[in-house]
Amino acid sequence: MIPQPPAIRRHTTMTTLSRKLDDFRWEDVPLLAYKQEGNTFRDITRQTLFDGEPTLPCQWRYFEISPDGHSSLERHEHLHVVMIIRGRGQAFVANRILDLNTFDIVRIGPLTWHQFRANLGQPLGFLCLVNIQRDRPQLPDATTLAQLRAIPLVADFIRV
Repeated sequence: MIPQPPAIRRHTTMTTLSRKLDDFRWEDVPLLAYKQEGNTFRDITRQTLFDGEPTLPCQWRYFEISPDGHSSLERHEHLHVVMIIRGRGQAFVANRILDLNTFDIVRIGPLTWHQFRANLGQPLGFLCLVNIQRDRPQLPDATTLAQLRAIPLVADFIRV
């Protein structure tokens, strides 16, 4: 028998496995609506793959946007990191439109306006890592929306 290092023997965290099923679904992970309410988004789902624990207080989620769908135009006080794992699309982040490809990583800083779109004729799927304790998304008010729309490239991209 191979002896275990002391740190491993002291911890009793249960190991689990959630297998990926066909079409970017995971075993025993419910397929949920992107948000419970609102009409600022279109054709997007959410799966929570990891819902945090005391020693790792983060949430790891998979979002998938159907072709021609989009997430909400929003910002929040927390940082989050997104990794594209399916398809291609685009994102508005701060004042830029980013072309997204599989395995690209997007860091979205606090209070940064952003929106993801599956506008290239295929689904756009991405993992999103956030703190388990975080603020609620902020949607743009009329003044902010007018400021964003004053930038022609952004005006053509955003959906609200």
